[in-house]
Amino acid sequence: MDSFAPQQPGLSRARLAGTFGRGAASVSCSRLRQVQSVLTQSSKSQPDGILCILGIDSRYNEGCRELANYLLFGLYSQNTTDFEKTGFSEEILDDVIMLIKSDSVHLYCNPVNYRYLLPYVAHWRNLHFHCMTENEYEDEEAAEEFKISSFVDMVRDCSRIGIPYSSQGHLQIFDMFVVEKWPIVQAFALEGIGGDGFFTMKYELQDVSLNLWNVYSRMDPMSLENMLSKDLAVFEHQWTSFFANFDIEIPFLLELSESQAGEPFRSYFSHGMISSHVTENSPHRQPFVLFGTHSTRDNLRTGSFNFPSEGHLVRNTGPAGSIAKHMVAQCVSPKGPLACSRTYFFGATHVPYLGDDEKLPRTTEQIRLLSQVYAAVTEAVLAAIACYAKTCSLAKAKEVAEQTLESGLVFTELVPFKAELRSKVAFHIHAVNNQGRIVPLNNEDSLSFVKTASMSVYDIPDVLGGGGCLGSVVFSESFLTSQILVKEKDGTITPETSYIILTAAIPRFCSWLVEDNEVKLCEKTLQATKGDDCFLGTLLTGGKGAYLYSNSLQSRPEEGNVYFFSGGLLFSHRHHASVVISKDHMNSVSFYDGDSTSVVAALLIDFRSSILPHLPVHFHGSSNFLMIALFPRSKIYQAFYSEVFSPWQQQDNSGLSLKVIQEDGLSVEQKKLYSNAQKLFSALSHPAQDWSSPKLLSAKLPELDRFLQHFALGSIGQEPVMRAHLLSLLQQAETSPTHRLESDKVVISIVTGLPGCHASKLCAFLVTLHKEYGRWMVYRQVMDSSECFHAAHFQKYLSSALEAQQNRSARQSAYIRKKTRLLVALQGYTDVIDVVQALQTHPDPNVKSYFTIGAVTVCVEPLSCYMEHRFLFPKCLDQCSQGVVSNVVFTSHTTEQRHPLLVELQTLIRASNPTAAFILAENGIVTRNEDIELILSENSFSSPQMLRSRYLLFPGWYEGKFDAGSVFPLMVQICVWFDRPLEKTRFVTKCKAIQSSLKPSPFSGNIYHILGKVKFSDSEKTMEVCHNTLTNSLTIVPVLEGPTPPPNSRSTPQDNGQPECYLVFIGCSLKEDSLKDWLRQSAKQRPQRKALKTRGMLTQQEIRNIHVKRHLDPLPAGYFYNGTQFVNFFGDKTDFHPLMDQFMNDYVEEANREIERYNRELEQQEYRDLFEQKP
Repeated sequence: MDSFAPQQPGLSRARLAGTFGRGAASVSCSRLRQVQSVLTQSSKSQPDGILCILGIDSRYNEGCRELANYLLFGLYSQNTTDFEKTGFSEEILDDVIMLIKSDSVHLYCNPVNYRYLLPYVAHWRNLHFHCMTENEYEDEEAAEEFKISSFVDMVRDCSRIGIPYSSQGHLQIFDMFVVEKWPIVQAFALEGIGGDGFFTMKYELQDVSLNLWNVYSRMDPMSLENMLSKDLAVFEHQWTSFFANFDIEIPFLLELSESQAGEPFRSYFSHGMISSHVTENSPHRQPFVLFGTHSTRDNLRTGSFNFPSEGHLVRNTGPAGSIAKHMVAQCVSPKGPLACSRTYFFGATHVPYLGDDEKLPRTTEQIRLLSQVYAAVTEAVLAAIACYAKTCSLAKAKEVAEQTLESGLVFTELVPFKAELRSKVAFHIHAVNNQGRIVPLNNEDSLSFVKTASMSVYDIPDVLGGGGCLGSVVFSESFLTSQILVKEKDGTITPETSYIILTAAIPRFCSWLVEDNEVKLCEKTLQATKGDDCFLGTLLTGGKGAYLYSNSLQSRPEEGNVYFFSGGLLFSHRHHASVVISKDHMNSVSFYDGDSTSVVAALLIDFRSSILPHLPVHFHGSSNFLMIALFPRSKIYQAFYSEVFSPWQQQDNSGLSLKVIQEDGLSVEQKKLYSNAQKLFSALSHPAQDWSSPKLLSAKLPELDRFLQHFALGSIGQEPVMRAHLLSLLQQAETSPTHRLESDKVVISIVTGLPGCHASKLCAFLVTLHKEYGRWMVYRQVMDSSECFHAAHFQKYLSSALEAQQNRSARQSAYIRKKTRLLVALQGYTDVIDVVQALQTHPDPNVKSYFTIGAVTVCVEPLSCYMEHRFLFPKCLDQCSQGVVSNVVFTSHTTEQRHPLLVELQTLIRASNPTAAFILAENGIVTRNEDIELILSENSFSSPQMLRSRYLLFPGWYEGKFDAGSVFPLMVQICVWFDRPLEKTRFVTKCKAIQSSLKPSPFSGNIYHILGKVKFSDSEKTMEVCHNTLTNSLTIVPVLEGPTPPPNSRSTPQDNGQPECYLVFIGCSLKEDSLKDWLRQSAKQRPQRKALKTRGMLTQQEIRNIHVKRHLDPLPAGYFYNGTQFVNFFGDKTDFHPLMDQFMNDYVEEANREIERYNRELEQQEYRDLFEQKP
């Protein structure tokens, strides 16, 4: 196997690898199908193709560039510097023309940008390159003519052409005369090489910009990656700037105004709106920051974004002009769908435990009331998101949100006000497209849009302070859903859903200590733990770098300082004050470190409900446990083992002791939190250059990896997935050793390729030399057909093969089934996915379950791949598709070290199928046992990686719904039957002369391959002939006896006494009559009648011969011969006999008698045409 793996030329774009290294090919193909769907919409005026011209040839049209960037993942975006590093001019790199048809793509490029485009487009279905070779491109005049002729060829079959005239946010009135002024369109009218007329007069043009904008606005894995790596990073940075405004000394914090606090959000939004050209006035899509009692319903509705308040400060927006107890904030992405709102607090929501249960101060109780309402709102929104993701029903999501909020309002003082609060609750879910525009939830494309779920509780009464209003509480998250339709065994379709909360990394809870008594209480707590008579016992160790986890929906990992005592611990955080956990409040304490010093160590604390007043509200989880994560190589990690581990293992007065547990001792929730901690440690152990590194993203959004696997499948379409395949597709199935094939399955090995690729030789080689693999059945395609592959014939063959096996005895059948293999040998312009679908859609389920595909191998003859320049033969690249083909066998140029043509083809195919094994087999003869094993593999096709690729690249394949597209140029396969021998010399001469008669595009009348069985006049044997025009190679070998497919339903010619010789001609726009005339010239020619002679037809040589023969005949009277000349009575001399005229007449008469006799004999002979049947 060839280990050559070409390096990606030039570009170093990280996004090329796909969504964090996964799925770039499937997303690219999915985007192409989305664009092609514009061409298949039910409309009388739908275009036949979409024309995209880049660079100077379209006068740098922005709509065309936007379409190219959508399909090529931003390759031509203005901010890319990759092209600048190449050293080539912009005109050369932008020299691209694309014509997208409903089932194919024509792509003009030059040899320079071909290398850069290839990784992005090689996996597109039915892709046709219009590209010169490097040597041809050196002639500038020829290169320009080639571009024009390629453009003409692209649009030849169209009548209506769509133009992506405008880019998003810059709608322009479509003017076809502006398009006519584009340089390449003007060149269309050139005489000789152009299209014979003006482009706009020959074709009907229409603007498809609006249709394409709808396509661009849908979320897919690549746009999600782009949003996570760019938009979300910028969005999170605004929150970082927002928090920085509050991380100041208390006196300055109290003087902070709403305008100052919200400045990062306001600048971010307003500047973005100016450049986005989007007019969005919805109050739900505007940022705000409101303090305390100023956060009323009326103030939230008026849009504080427009008129930010300078007079509302932290110190004067609380009840009765006191210090504010909370604030509400919302940040909105101006150019994207991201938005989230939060409620944060000024003051602690708990009182640190100091050995006794002190009563909470009134201000703390107000904050606890607000925080509990906020916790209930948070839980309600998250429950509604989960409900909506599962049901796609806004009504059901709203009902769940209201029920969850109702059950969450457990604060005793709020019970009398529950009915009043219900009228003050607002809940909504909005779908937002990629440009930040709100779209209806019932939009057919809304499933692929980011959504924002929001709940607000307005004007919460101050039930603890004697009346008044505390303000409002708001919470919202942006989330994305994914849906996969799953087909069950009984045929029913059920949806499998998943979702990711994109803004989950924004802290859901935060508080700042602003009042003196709270600050003093925090200091008192720290002082109390430093004394010798500390209520927590002896200080063992302490330090920074610990992370506190809770299963509460509000919490996230909090990094702080932890101090371990003999009787408990203290966790100190700058925002949440001190959290004291005494062993008196613990039910149990466990320790898990995975028996390794290289993974996170976790201290798991199961606490009693008595600690809840001394625990920040956002740590109140449903399971009453906390986890303290200690990261390896940190000082606190080492100190714990040396100073805490042993003392805590000993049972103290509280009866508690530290228990070391194994992984099976962790609950599901604990495993989830531990996994999140391990992800965070892994991300922090490998410092990234920016926020968006995959590891750090995965740590911030722990569910991201699982969601991306789901979304990759859910975003490609609505074709169902089989239930049995789902876990493998989501890569959630447990890894196990290679699955052994069931003994009653017959393995199908498919070998295919273009005509002339030596696939038949490879098949013969496999059957002849590798009989140890079992009994072989061989299926070959039907040759006397206009199509390369007949699904119905193949299905009938499979049925007959199964029937033959079942007719054997049970004992014999068991042995033969185990050893029987089916080799499917196809050589033509067949898309392999059609062969796979023919098996999948077999009408007999028993046949379908009896056979299984082991591996698909495609043979490639480098000299037979290009029709001209770099224009590939139909289906050449599609026959190497990822997810279907496991092996690519190169059958020529393998003996020369890295032949340029072979390397070029390997680069092309590797871009199309990165996982295929490359095998070198000159003329189809495989020389390595490892390669034989690959070709005859029993499970390569059904591996999870191949299965996932098939579902991603061929949606609907399992039910035979994937349309492989038509063959272009249309390759005609005509079978000509005859029963008379050919003249071998004439046939060889005619075949060799075909190459010189090949015509350029559109290739009409070109014969590329001839194959079949014939007899020659010099032998009685039937010979198998195969001629490849491009290689100009002709093979003539005696026919070997071997397996053949079953008779066709149409009955074979032999059954009807028809001719036994046939030749199959494969080429473009071939006509049977012309082929028969060509073939007649290779047979024995019928003799022609001879014409009668006249004296005028005699040649000088014939006259001399007559003279030589009769110059001694008697002379007439008056003549004598002097030895050299004839002399008459008057002395006149002549070189010829005086009766020469008579001699010539006699000669003509004699010759005509012979001709007449020959013609009479010729008329009596019986002659049959080559295509006449024998009597």
